[in-house]
Formats: sequence, structure tokens, C-alpha cells
Amino acid sequence: MQQVAWELSLVLMALVGIVFLWVCARSGGAPVDAATVSARGYRWRGPLVWVALVAGVVIAIGTLRHWPLPAYARDAGAPDVVVQATARQWSWDIVPDTVPAGKTVEFQLHSTDVNHGFALYRDATHVVAQAQVMPGYVNRLRVRFDQPGEYQVLCLEYCGIAHANMRAVVKVVAGS
Repeated sequence: MQQVAWELSLVLMALVGIVFLWVCARSGGAPVDAATVSARGYRWRGPLVWVALVAGVVIAIGTLRHWPLPAYARDAGAPDVVVQATARQWSWDIVPDTVPAGKTVEFQLHSTDVNHGFALYRDATHVVAQAQVMPGYVNRLRVRFDQPGEYQVLCLEYCGIAHANMRAVVKVVAGS
């Protein structure tokens, strides 16, 4: 899905660039009065609103079709493992930091200072799950890790000057 969004964005950016160049190339002619320019512009306003509306509906359907979340993400039963994740400028305290694969893990997220963003990455580009971390509130995030390995925890909410150094690791091991 991300690849489709990237390619569509490139096409749309190229289209905007072409329109911009076309307008620039046509603007060097004889002066035209404001009423003529206004009439030409308003002629396109209605159709462009409909294009934007249809595009918005298509994008919404395309990106929201994966909802609702899988059953284990919204399961009201008790999780197999509970992990306490405390955020503070500029570190994570994750206890325990090793969890079993194939089990439902509930991260209980809270902050001691400012808002943070908790993101679990399987590799450098694949976000497994994410949630907001706020002071005075415990946010619960349930995840089932199907693959053993090291999962990077990064902060996705700018939290100050050392934000980029706010990293941790959750180790997922095979077995019970």
C-alpha cells in the first residue's frame, strides 16, 4: 500500500509541475483584463471540487478497508504478557524487554514528562504498531509478534533536542 501511495504521489506531483509549466509558458502573451482571467478560473472551480471530492472518497476507502483491527488487537480478554513502557526525555524504560513470539503482548504506555510516540519497527522501514504516550494516562497497545527477533522502539513525537536518540529494543524469542 505504501508503494502505491508513493507512486501516486509522484504522478500527482508531476501533474502539478506540468500544469505549472503550462501556465508559465502561456503567461507571456498580451495583457488580459481581470474579468476574463476570473471567468476562465471560475470555469474550472466546480469540476475541480468534484475531482477533489471523488479522490478523497477513493483514498479514504483505499486506506480504511483494512479496518476493523484484527480480533487479537481488540480482544477484551487478558493478554498473555504485560510490558510496562515508560517514556521520559529521552529514553524508554521497558520491563520486561523480552517477550515470547505468538503471544498477545500488552504494552502499558505512560510518560513522566511530555507527549511521546511509541513505535515498534520490525526492520528499518516496517512499522508493526504505534501509539501515543501521554503524561497522566496509561495507553494500552496490544501486539502479537509472529516473528522472533529484535524490534526497535522509536519515539514518533518530537519531544525535545535529543528526540532522535530515544531508542530501545524489544527482543522477541521463540517458544513459550
